[in-house]
Amino acid sequence: MRSLLLSIGFIVCMMMQPAFALLEIEISQGVESALPIAVTAISSDSSPQTRLITQVISADLHHSGLLGVVERERYPDGLINKKQVEYQQWRNNGIEALLVVSTQPISADQFRVEFFLYDLVRNKRSLAHTVNSNSQSLRRVAHKISDVVFKSLIGMRGAFSTRIAYITEMGMGKEKQYILRVADADGHNPRSVFMSNKQLMSPVWSSNGSKLAYVSFENERSEIFIQDMASGKREKVSSAPGLNSAPAWSPNDQQLALTLSQDGDPNIYILDLQSGKKRQVTSHYGIDTEPTWSADGDSIYFTSNRSGSPQIYRLSLSGGKVERISFNGRYNAAAALSPNGELLAMVHNNGQGYRIGVLNLRNDSFHVITDGGLDEAPSFAPNGSMIIFSTRRSGSTILSAVSADGRVQQQFRLQAGKVREPTWSPFR
Repeated sequence: MRSLLLSIGFIVCMMMQPAFALLEIEISQGVESALPIAVTAISSDSSPQTRLITQVISADLHHSGLLGVVERERYPDGLINKKQVEYQQWRNNGIEALLVVSTQPISADQFRVEFFLYDLVRNKRSLAHTVNSNSQSLRRVAHKISDVVFKSLIGMRGAFSTRIAYITEMGMGKEKQYILRVADADGHNPRSVFMSNKQLMSPVWSSNGSKLAYVSFENERSEIFIQDMASGKREKVSSAPGLNSAPAWSPNDQQLALTLSQDGDPNIYILDLQSGKKRQVTSHYGIDTEPTWSADGDSIYFTSNRSGSPQIYRLSLSGGKVERISFNGRYNAAAALSPNGELLAMVHNNGQGYRIGVLNLRNDSFHVITDGGLDEAPSFAPNGSMIIFSTRRSGSTILSAVSADGRVQQQFRLQAGKVREPTWSPFR
């Protein structure tokens, strides 16, 4: 579990094996009633472009846990085309939706991608779209198609074309490297954002997805940096005496909430990024850390041990007393707010290990949705459907994701090594 001390900047050193970059997703629990869908190309199209697109879409929809991608062996006999669908034959094979993809070359490196979604239960075509792409953008186009199909079938905007940021550690001892990486939501196309032989911590996306803030110990002390994703430009924004940790973007990206101990005890401050001025918003002899903003920017949720053990509190920035929010269990920390502002995920311990719990802020109901013993760093997908977090499994640190109701679970595996502190990007 990322302890309260780790969250405010103390280094935990862990032994590490070399890590490969690609994260592989494995569904460990899905919904038994997942809607069965076939994803295929028209019979006359065997191009590698179409093959790639259908493979990516199939993986996306499968990893949602809400859609069951059927094997080709269950397809009915006959040609597959976009003009005529034998609805009854597909239904007889237990398939309720059919996605047909076709790719045609336009020029040397330009393709026209067509896709058609059929509702086999209602005997109708529900989607028909065309999009152009080059060879470098085929995976992104496939993710976009997955988003559209998911919205049509489930009624929720898909998050397949978003990104995740995370920290990996490579090497051992003096050769250890910490790497801040960004990858597609399915773990593909990873790239290094920053590398250091000193600890990196607490990456967090700006609300518009153009920047990452994070903590670096590259100068032998904790400092907070902001890095632009397009240009790679880095800017040090906080290097006060003592701890500089746990940055959190305001909804308008004009401010950072952060934890500083420049005046003694760790407290929450707000940094105005334009003026560079800092305003202290909590003042307590205990530890106040891990701030996260409310959706409207009027409040901040944070972790504090002011009651004797770490718990979640809420502070109205317009004035008023600090209000305790969490009351279940002896330990609640690292709060993450859902995009609609209704759910608060947190690391929870009721004596059975550190697990992810979700508090419904409308009715105060609380549910533990994971079963690990050392789960940490929850982060919501931008559609609020899934929560990504890091956990310990078989002696290694991996990323996992769980639906907000706990029904769907999946794991992101590196071929070797450890990966931690994930953060899910906003929509782009």
